[in-house]
Amino acid sequence: MNSRALLVSAALVCAPFTVMAQANDTASSEAVPSYHYGMPLHVGKVIDLTEPTTMDCEVITAKMTYIDEQSGKPAELAYRKLSDACSYQN
Repeated sequence: MNSRALLVSAALVCAPFTVMAQANDTASSEAVPSYHYGMPLHVGKVIDLTEPTTMDCEVITAKMTYIDEQSGKPAELAYRKLSDACSYQN
């Protein structure tokens, strides 16, 4: 009986943390969709390309802001690429 009460209380304590973790994952994925291979893009005009600056050659997450060709509205897209530092290193 004692171990059963302990398991139930442990489950009740951990439940809010799992809900918060799932809420954080969905909020960040809706803000800027990530590009995946084969994803259809309807880019009418690129407005802005941004990426974090780094001195090391590494894979980074860049962001493109563009006008969607079909809807005519601005959209954002995150994608992975090698940093610009890779073109300067041997």
